[in-house]
Amino acid sequence: QVQLVESGGGLVQPGGSLRLSCAASGRIAGINAMGWYRQAPGKQRELVAIIPSGGSANYADSVKGRFTISRDNAKNTVTLQMNSLKPEDTAVYYCNANIRQLYTSGANNFWGQGTQVTVSS
Repeated sequence: QVQLVESGGGLVQPGGSLRLSCAASGRIAGINAMGWYRQAPGKQRELVAIIPSGGSANYADSVKGRFTISRDNAKNTVTLQMNSLKPEDTAVYYCNANIRQLYTSGANNFWGQGTQVTVSS
């Protein structure tokens, strides 16, 4: 089986920074896109940033210029550096990865358990 484990959430003041990390483990043959989503109370889950196995990342308009996504293919990790945080960034952040598993065909989407990010003074 495959697991995604996130870390790095917490409470930060407006204008502050946080760094989220996500590590994939298990029977992994390869990972296609990796990304971060978030869900605020009463709202639908939305894409924050996504990065393919090769090529450029894409960001939600609301975080462009403030957030940076990166990945380490050798370690099967993805990181979200969040700067200039705003109260509206408050949400549960979820890691997502499209993973090809050993001994199976195709690829499946996997989710982390979520990590709370709260931006408040």
